[in-house]
Amino acid sequence: MNKKSFCGGVVTGVVSAAVAFSVLSFASVGIMAGGRNSFSKEDKLGYISALLNTYYVDDIDSDKLLEGACEGLVAGVGDPYTTYMSKETVENFMSATNGEFYGIGVGLLFNSEDGSTVVSYLMDNSPAGAAGVMPGDKLIKVNGKSISGMDSDSIVSMVRGPKGTTVELGIYRSSDNKEYTFKITRDIIDIQSVKGEVLDGDIGYIYLSGFKNNTYDQFMSNYSKLKEQGIKGLIIDVRDNPGGLLNIVEKIADELVPEGSVVYTVDKHGNRKDFNADSNYIDIPLVMLVNGNSASASEILAGAVQDRGRGKLVGTQTFGKGLVQNLYSIPDGSAVKITIEKYYTPKGVCIQGVGITPDYVVERNDNLASVLLLEHKDDVQLSKALEVIKGEVN
Repeated sequence: MNKKSFCGGVVTGVVSAAVAFSVLSFASVGIMAGGRNSFSKEDKLGYISALLNTYYVDDIDSDKLLEGACEGLVAGVGDPYTTYMSKETVENFMSATNGEFYGIGVGLLFNSEDGSTVVSYLMDNSPAGAAGVMPGDKLIKVNGKSISGMDSDSIVSMVRGPKGTTVELGIYRSSDNKEYTFKITRDIIDIQSVKGEVLDGDIGYIYLSGFKNNTYDQFMSNYSKLKEQGIKGLIIDVRDNPGGLLNIVEKIADELVPEGSVVYTVDKHGNRKDFNADSNYIDIPLVMLVNGNSASASEILAGAVQDRGRGKLVGTQTFGKGLVQNLYSIPDGSAVKITIEKYYTPKGVCIQGVGITPDYVVERNDNLASVLLLEHKDDVQLSKALEVIKGEVN
């Protein structure tokens, strides 16, 4: 036998051995009685599970296997916004969406570029603040476990927990190049997603950190207080705002734009749903601040303001999330969050993967993780917004 035919024989032998082992495995785990054609997609998960239970060297947690299979199944769609959520993750998600949860009272900013997680702000009277955590701290461990490579939902689930329980945070503080460990007792946290103040004597400023169930009421309360102080213009800041509830941003947009389109959605069957504002709105000069972390509901508000000619946008290109998700419950308390629609700005633009270009593009000149860590005097984007709105007020 020449060298070429010998190599071919070796390869054939290896393949035959592999097939023989596969057939033996099928028989040994008792999965498949018939031939290969009777092996269905449903059989595959059971077959793999049986292989693991039969051959894996240590004991296997079947519940953990099931959770991993569910996560993988949903992830196979290839859409980062269509995800499987465990029971614990659902509970945390719903609590945060409702504007109240048990935790330590920190805002976390997840940087998709370098994978870092930074404390962007501390809520009033927060347990984390009382323990010594500071805005700008980089989170590196939770309960002694590195969070490197973890998704945001998993990190949040680890930080939150029942009232009275403790969580240990490992953080890195760049200001003194040191690592610290804080043991913090969790407590009830009432999310304040809106903060308002008066700038330069007569310009109202409202920061929106998200669109929760209580955000609309907080927005109107803050605006009423600003109005009582005689503001002549309004700046709304949605920088680093990842979005939230569609019905809440629609209500806020209804307060800011005149009668007509706010946004419309289209599902997989081409069905269109329109959301329109009525004729009553806050009729004062308006400017919005946006950046690359302004996503989803934030972009709906920015798109409505820009497309309807209601105000100017200042900052940098927005994130580009033009998709709508719905949460579907599973009887055991878990859920699947599924992208069900694309949304379009009043002018018919789907900004998915593109984002919205501000009327005035202004890059930041700092290296801070979040705009919330900026002093107003050092915020070049806010300075430009004030310049623009003063030009409309005077």
